[in-house]
Amino acid sequence: MKKVVVIGGGTGQSTLLKGLKLFPIEISAVVSVCDDGRSTGRLRKEFDTFAVGDIRQVIISLSETEPLFEELLNYRFNTTSDLNGHTVGNLLLTALANITGNMQEGIETIGKVLKIKGKVLPFTLDNPVLIGKMKDGSTVIGEHNITQSEQGIEKVYYEHEVKVNPSVIKAIQEADLILLSMGSLYTSSIPNLLSQELIHTIDNSNAPIMYICNMMTQPGETDDFKTSDHVNVLNSYLGKKKISIVIANNGQIPDEMIKKYWKKEQKSPVLLDKENLKVVKLIDKDYVAVVDNVIRYQPDKLALDIYGYLLETGDK
Repeated sequence: MKKVVVIGGGTGQSTLLKGLKLFPIEISAVVSVCDDGRSTGRLRKEFDTFAVGDIRQVIISLSETEPLFEELLNYRFNTTSDLNGHTVGNLLLTALANITGNMQEGIETIGKVLKIKGKVLPFTLDNPVLIGKMKDGSTVIGEHNITQSEQGIEKVYYEHEVKVNPSVIKAIQEADLILLSMGSLYTSSIPNLLSQELIHTIDNSNAPIMYICNMMTQPGETDDFKTSDHVNVLNSYLGKKKISIVIANNGQIPDEMIKKYWKKEQKSPVLLDKENLKVVKLIDKDYVAVVDNVIRYQPDKLALDIYGYLLETGDK
């Protein structure tokens, strides 16, 4: 069975995993843990732990339990007490970490209960603080503050050097394919690449790097970005081994959705500039889906193409 490491965080990674779990693939999901907003941020301060919000979403995506459990884990309290804003899943993960003495063991415990397909691996077991150097020369501390800034991101790095989860290193060493998931470029994807140990491991692995490009730009992170801009930024954080396969959408996003995204969030479709992607293998199809009035990749179609690539490459 082919081994695939999926690196990312947020909704994009969760969407991808929903499709991949349908295929005979051994999945290791490496999740960014530097979020410090809302429920996650409060738990980080109180328990001195890394972010669990994206971990929760990934666990749900890989689980094979009833939809009611998904609703339960995502349930957010709306009350006047200290529980206000917390999700059940975040509290459960934090409690399990305290019981087992280790967040990784807590994740594995809940994974067994929910019968998840694959491994969920926090990028680090430290409590990392993400720093953003902005285009105006200013410095912004904290992932949430970086995403809220309107100055535009020049680069991101950690306040202190973090130690990569040893399970992440092992998964990459054994991988047949390294997948960089769609998602927030500077605050979900790149935080998983901010380690020389990890980059060295990728460089020495036999796995090629595949990137799934976002469909929409993100204000302050990827304004006016084309597909090649996403690839170039990621390559600047990688080492000797660069992205060699790119999956991108070539389908038409409905006009009403484009107008809605621009009016509410100042997001626009990412232009697929094939002329600037000739050095990579490009897989481009119509992947557009509108789910709950939100633009998403079709997870089953996306996963099928990834699995097809793995079959084509065989033992090469």
